[in-house]
Amino acid sequence: MTDDRETLLEFPCRFPVKAFGRQGEGFEAVVHDLLKPHVPELTHADLSRRESSGGRFVSVTAHITAQSQAQLDAIYAALTASDDIVMAL
Repeated sequence: MTDDRETLLEFPCRFPVKAFGRQGEGFEAVVHDLLKPHVPELTHADLSRRESSGGRFVSVTAHITAQSQAQLDAIYAALTASDDIVMAL
């Protein structure tokens, strides 16, 4: 299956995937587990975490090497389907 949509990205490329959720233990692991099937080489070292100023929310950014637009679409579908993810960018 080919993807004929135009994109400004040239694959493969480094790409940050950011997921936001409510503060709590294990959010980083949730993001890792959701991304791992789509990015087999992902390690915990590829993730960075930042808490909101009010402390209610947390963001986790995964720095991945994206191989295709289809891969990115699958990643965002997995993230947005999860009840633990408030928003994904």
